[in-house]
Formats: sequence, C-alpha cells, structure tokens
Amino acid sequence: MQVRILGSAAGGGFPQWNCSCANCRAVRAGSFRGKPRTQAQVAISQDGQSWFLLGASPDLRLQIEATSELHPREGLRQSPIAGAVLANADLDHVLGLLLLRELQPLRVYATESVHRILTEDNSMFSMLQRISGQVTWTDFVPGATFSMTTLKGEDSGICCRALSLGTQFPAYVSPQRQTSLRVNEASLGLVIRSSSGNRLAYMPAVPQIDATLLHELAGADLVLFDGTFWSDDELIRVQGSAQTAHQMGHIPVEDVLSKLAEVRRPRKMFIHINNTNPMLDEASPQYRRVRDAGWEIAEDGWQFDL
Repeated sequence: MQVRILGSAAGGGFPQWNCSCANCRAVRAGSFRGKPRTQAQVAISQDGQSWFLLGASPDLRLQIEATSELHPREGLRQSPIAGAVLANADLDHVLGLLLLRELQPLRVYATESVHRILTEDNSMFSMLQRISGQVTWTDFVPGATFSMTTLKGEDSGICCRALSLGTQFPAYVSPQRQTSLRVNEASLGLVIRSSSGNRLAYMPAVPQIDATLLHELAGADLVLFDGTFWSDDELIRVQGSAQTAHQMGHIPVEDVLSKLAEVRRPRKMFIHINNTNPMLDEASPQYRRVRDAGWEIAEDGWQFDL
C-alpha cells in the first residue's frame, strides 16, 4: 500500500494566516529552523491507480497539484481519486470535498452522523449532488470493517475499520442536531489494512489513550498520531486565553511520549501539528525530545510503502 502525506499541519496550516506567534513570525522572516506545512491530509492506494483520501482538507487543491500521482491521466476530465474517508465533520477535515465538486464521480465513506451533518444541515454540500452519481455516500459504523471500492465498483484491496475516540461534534453543529446524532461517531481513528495485511493507523484527533487504543497501535506498521499541541496549556500561554488541549479533544504530545513509550513495533509519526507547537522548531528541545523517543514529525510530501 502506498501512503502519501499531502499535509501535516492542524487547522489553519503553518504559518497560520492571522497568527504572529513566535513560530509563524520566524517562518515569515526566513529564520525558522523548520518547514511550513499545509493542513493535514493523507492519500493511500493499493495499486497506484485508484487513490483514497483520508479526510478532505481545505488545502486539497494545492496538495493534489503538488502530487503527480493524483493528477489527471487520460481524457479531458478524469482523476485517480476514487474516494474519501471522513473521520469527523471538522471543517479542516471536510471542506476539501467542496473543491472536488466539478462533476467528478467520488465515493465518500462516513458515519451516518457525519453524513447527516454535511448533507442535511449544510446547503453548500448540495454542490456534490448536482447530477446523478456525482457523489455516492457509503455509511459505516465504528468497529465494522469495510472495503474501499474503485470508481468501477471493484475491490481496491484496502479495508478500513474506524475506532471511536471522542464524543465532541464540531461547534457549528447545532445543539438540536446533536441530540439526534450518535456520540460514538463524533471523532474517529482509522485503521487501514492493505491486501498484504500491513496496517496504517491514522489518528489525527485523540482525546485520551486507553488499553484498546494501545492494542490497536501496537498492531500497526505505521502510526500517524495526533500531534496538535505540545502541552495542555499551550494556547493559554501563547494567546493569554483559550481552551486546553484536552478541552479541544487532543492529548498533548508530552503526555503521548510517556503513554506510548512501550509501543515499539510500528514506525510512529506525529501529524496534525498546530502552528504554536514548539516541536516544529528543529532547533528546540521539544523537537529533540520527540526524536530521541523514536518518533518522527510528519512533513508534507513524505511517501511510504507498506
């Protein structure tokens, strides 16, 4: 299975357009010991012909253009992108779907709750339903394994299973709507299995780590894990007032390093990294601590074969 990291930052990217934190200022000044990043986006393929997106970031158009495997190949209008799997309804995870509205057939895999949020409450997403067969929605439930299919309806060789990780729906989802949704479908991690049995664990938003999640991570070959914030009070210290990392549904990296210290089998990387996170600075002690612990910090454009 081919894995492409198209984007590795949290919502807003790095640098963030309206932010003048130390990291963002240094990037703009050209003095930062690190790399800019677009918003988190991963693409996978079993055969290099049909590709599937994990989420659909607001930076998706630029990310596609930067990745030759995702370019049109034949005919006037064509794309090797066959589908997208949604792990939540967060804006930085779904807005990219609207960039794929040019009447290109697409299959979107989502829980019933996320499906309803996008199609029943948000009129903009009707742009994905202008013609018959433009987007085919396939609902799944956490814990059940489902196969991804090509645009021709053939088995791609890739299977996915979603894990329920959080119960927070995005703030834009009305309280009235939330009463009709299943909270175990609010925020998911994805375990992707290739035809050879290798596994990718994609966990961009993790509020806590329990024994079940530890078991899943230990069985993976590559782990892409929530690296949003370094510390629980990061935004409070940077902005003066904000929510904690835990309140926003993210376990801090400094806690992850200790809680996952015994998970040694898979290759482990942090993804979905906020612009304020000090580990983005490759000259920082936080960056060195991550690398010394055997973790990597994902970058846009990285490629892997599983």
